[in-house]
Amino acid sequence: MARVAIVTGGTRGIGEAISIALRDMGLTVAANYMGNDERAKAFTDRTGIRSYKWDVSDFEACQQGVCQVESDLGPVDVLVNNAGITRDATMKRMDHQKWQDVIDTNLGGCFNMAKAVFEGMTGRGYGRVVNIGSINGQAGQYGQVNYAAAKSGIHGFTKALAQEGAKFGVTVNAIAPGYIDTDMVAAVPDEVLQKIVARIPVGRLGRADEIARGVAFLCDDNAGFVTGSTLSINGGQHMY
Repeated sequence: MARVAIVTGGTRGIGEAISIALRDMGLTVAANYMGNDERAKAFTDRTGIRSYKWDVSDFEACQQGVCQVESDLGPVDVLVNNAGITRDATMKRMDHQKWQDVIDTNLGGCFNMAKAVFEGMTGRGYGRVVNIGSINGQAGQYGQVNYAAAKSGIHGFTKALAQEGAKFGVTVNAIAPGYIDTDMVAAVPDEVLQKIVARIPVGRLGRADEIARGVAFLCDDNAGFVTGSTLSINGGQHMY
């Protein structure tokens, strides 16, 4: 029986590429989404991957969503916490709601989803959790104190949870993408985007499938000795 994976934010952008990569590995994938029903349906029709709607910032919704996936597909052995939002503003212009929305979705969503699956993984003696961080959680970014804080928190969350899961066969790792050619990056003004690309040694934006390949490696059965790690995929823009 194929292992079951949940990919949050899994119907578009990096999440879509991850969902497809895991499906192609032979996993049964459930792609979570929050916003666009029409786009999620098109994704399912195109890929054959079932999509499930809930808000990862809502603890109870995550519990119910995971229960539904497990009822439909079986126990969840792989979780990819990819869902994320931006509400960019300088500190002067950032209100509390912009701060809280990003923290609750990007960081809180990791806790909510891990809480819903972690006990089952440890009980069965197997699990793979991959959290999608960001180069901006490693290096910071002007106008993104909320996003950078949430993504930086993901890296600490990963290291701590990895220590809890290790002896039970559950690995917990993170990937920190650089600037990837997605809708989120496409919304950046052209003049700003040109400056970003100029700082990337490989001279281009990354592709979503390049992030997905990293996720697939960490989710593989043979990756059991990799835990608590962050894989940076950023074209050399930030090295440490």
